Amino acid sequence: MFAVVDIKGHQFKVLENAQYYVPKLMAEVDATLKFDSVLLFNDGKATKVGSPFLNGMAVSAKVLEHVKDDKVIIFKKKRRTGYKKKRGHRQQLTKIEITKIG
Repeated sequence: MFAVVDIKGHQFKVLENAQYYVPKLMAEVDATLKFDSVLLFNDGKATKVGSPFLNGMAVSAKVLEHVKDDKVIIFKKKRRTGYKKKRGHRQQLTKIEITKIG
């Protein structure tokens, strides 16, 4: 059984008792979240597709921790002018565990 859920503009294929890194959510650690924007649901026998969302379907998740992703280096350079800039970025993520689909 799996579902496709829209979380902050990103679509995730989620399974029960699985852990995922999603864009940072404003929730405390150990808080329970409910995502109502279920795009697709498959129970192993039949597939339901929403237009755009399925009515009455929700995915429950528990917030495990807030972390930062690996560093991404942005390096800009223009030749022969002495122009160069080096910047880094670390995206903030939230680790969640899916507790219930349905």
